[in-house]
Amino acid sequence: MAPRQGVDRGAGAGLPAADEPVDGSRPGAIADRIVDAILAGRLAPGQRLGEQALADLFGCSRTLVREAMARLSARGMVEVNARRGWFVVQPSLDEAREAFGARMALETGLLHDLAGPLPRAAIRRLKDHVAREEAAIRAADAGERSWLLADFHVCLAECAGNGLLGAILKDLTARTTLIATLYQSTHAAGESCAEHAQIVAALEAGDQAQGIALLRAHIGSVAQHLGQDAAADDPLGPLRAALSPVQAGRAAAARATQAPSPRPARAPRAGRCSPT
Repeated sequence: MAPRQGVDRGAGAGLPAADEPVDGSRPGAIADRIVDAILAGRLAPGQRLGEQALADLFGCSRTLVREAMARLSARGMVEVNARRGWFVVQPSLDEAREAFGARMALETGLLHDLAGPLPRAAIRRLKDHVAREEAAIRAADAGERSWLLADFHVCLAECAGNGLLGAILKDLTARTTLIATLYQSTHAAGESCAEHAQIVAALEAGDQAQGIALLRAHIGSVAQHLGQDAAADDPLGPLRAALSPVQAGRAAAARATQAPSPRPARAPRAGRCSPT
């Protein structure tokens, strides 16, 4: 149950500075940096990722960048446009629901399959993680806060002894981070952190059933805060809303057809403004 190799679990873990060196000779390292940036909320859905810009940033060839992007494409993190290049994915509302459903099944199943209470070392690690979440929230560090809140679920899988599931959950939580950005989840960071603490407390008490119930409620609560209006998938939605008839104008027109014709109004005196 040791931390993942190559991942610093100290403060700010997973949030490398912009000038922190990355092994540009390894496409996997480039891909991991991009996923961490998504988890931290530093890359937005639909953001373009230029091959040459990435090659310059990581000090490598465009061939290695393309290999990294191909890996990310297979993981569902990016997509390619034949003419415009690579972009961070923009999951649809249906894909959003599927992603949260997958997380619900995997994470609750993980706790259900525990052979017994988590070791004390695992509980200490989880409590330390929650403490760092709280510190990031107090410091108003949006990037570190976002990364830590997402990484809690990866850490939980590792503490339960399933590193493979942890890697899968990292990609799933990255997708749900993009989803929350797209569909304006209002689930507050403080709420998520408090719910994480409750899950850890239940596991520390050896109450596996309560831990599962809390985890199920936590994931479900975040999912429920997503926009439920099907118009979210309508590419003409913003224009449609902007060009819809103004209700006040309709009411005024209706009154004008029903009311007697008013006498001509006098022009306002100088120095006064006509009501609008």
